Amino acid sequence: MLVPQTKQRLLDVATQVFNEDFSAPLERIAERAGVTRRTLHRYFASREELLSSCLQEASRVCSQAMAEAMDSTDEPRAQLECMLNAGISCGTKYALFTKLEGQPASQVAPQPDCPSYPIVYARFRALILHLQAQGVISLHVTPEWVMLFFNSIMVTTINAEATGSVARASIRQFAWFSFSRGIGL
Repeated sequence: MLVPQTKQRLLDVATQVFNEDFSAPLERIAERAGVTRRTLHRYFASREELLSSCLQEASRVCSQAMAEAMDSTDEPRAQLECMLNAGISCGTKYALFTKLEGQPASQVAPQPDCPSYPIVYARFRALILHLQAQGVISLHVTPEWVMLFFNSIMVTTINAEATGSVARASIRQFAWFSFSRGIGL
């Protein structure tokens, strides 16, 4: 689906502004996007519609990034690491939705507004089951637990990056170490 350039710019700017200050007025978004508030309302009738559109965009972009991560290699362990890195990148860009929903862009349950999400979710679950069948991931944890743990590692990584409490150069390494050891890799 092609999104007009102005609408996409508004979505990108709104995501940035809402990440900084969820209570920011729509005027700030319009100003930062270089348009009038009237132009903003031409594309989005209300704040709620703009937020909903930002969430749909986040689901679409993150589902695509996760699918690309899975497709980047045939090696299952490397797929998991690529997925974690893609999830962290998406989670950082769309941190607002992590805070609003209590989980990274609702990655645990399929999103009805994102047609590709159930496919990515099913592929992720199948990858976990495959690694369990090979004895790589412990059978003591369910695929759902592994996915929730994956999400919690992403949230921790995003928080560490946002607070600056961990050296930036080490964050992703720590995330992978924690996740991989936590599932028995």
